[in-house]
Amino acid sequence: MERLWLHVRAPFAAYRPLQAGVYRTSVPTIPYSAALGLLLNLAGIETRDPRPAVTTGMRDDVPRLRLAIGQLVTPGVSTLYQQLHSYPVGNSGKELEARTHGAKFWIVPVRREVLVGLDVVLGAEAEDPAILGRVRRGLRGELDEPRYGLPFAGDNSYLFDCLDVLNAPRPARWYTPILPEESLRRGSCRLPVSIHREDSSRTRTLLCAPTVEALGEPPEEAWIWTPSAPSSPA
Repeated sequence: MERLWLHVRAPFAAYRPLQAGVYRTSVPTIPYSAALGLLLNLAGIETRDPRPAVTTGMRDDVPRLRLAIGQLVTPGVSTLYQQLHSYPVGNSGKELEARTHGAKFWIVPVRREVLVGLDVVLGAEAEDPAILGRVRRGLRGELDEPRYGLPFAGDNSYLFDCLDVLNAPRPARWYTPILPEESLRRGSCRLPVSIHREDSSRTRTLLCAPTVEALGEPPEEAWIWTPSAPSSPA
């Protein structure tokens, strides 16, 4: 199966799982779901469901990619404070509502993690190899069709400074799933594979960790079908 190798680098990035509270974490690398969105955006393939809804969903026919994520450099983690403006659930702060004239009246400080120095290699395979060709053409500016804004590193405040196609992968610490009988490895985290915006209980994640040593090629277990594996033939 044809493969695409992409060097992805950003000075700052943040990939935050669904969470509440005053401290918002980031997973330590680009997750499979975000890597899928990035590659399909570069290919000019729309992933958003066009049907009107309170929450924008994902199309049911999003193309599947088999992805591998390799960490070239371990990013640093910093934090920043921001004000979170919201409409609270319940009666908290109701006395403030009249003073804001319809604006969000519940304001709390939150602390958010930011990755410093994201530097990874993405490997991709596709059921339809034409998708990988579209990614290459998109990076060369040869797709004459609209795309969904600038590619960004998880948070639209953070942009990539490198999206380069490679002829071959570079030695990297490849993320692989941790099996039930295994002990946790250093750097273990839950990486989202598919996101369900309407029902978070249907979001799928994998408990993963990078390989201990840098490997020139991703091991077979590093390849993950995203957002789901193809159906087996009957």
